[in-house]
Amino acid sequence: MSTAVSSDNIAQFKHHDKDTGSSEVQIALLTARINHLTEHLRTHRKDFHSRRGLLQMASRRRKLLDYVKRHDVNKYAELLAKLGLRK
Repeated sequence: MSTAVSSDNIAQFKHHDKDTGSSEVQIALLTARINHLTEHLRTHRKDFHSRRGLLQMASRRRKLLDYVKRHDVNKYAELLAKLGLRK
């Protein structure tokens, strides 16, 4: 995952100019990392250490999504639509 992808995600989901750590930005960055690692695991099926990291990232994203849902349901729905989660 390149820094261009990270800066694009931050630019798309930030609340203000210096925002790099809001829940929405963190979820977007985790989603990009999860997608990248998923592609890696498709070719390297026996890489169990990376699989463990993937599961941890997915769990962290789930917790952040639950937090956003508790505080602002509309923002939660918008975030899911933008990221393409929940098919």
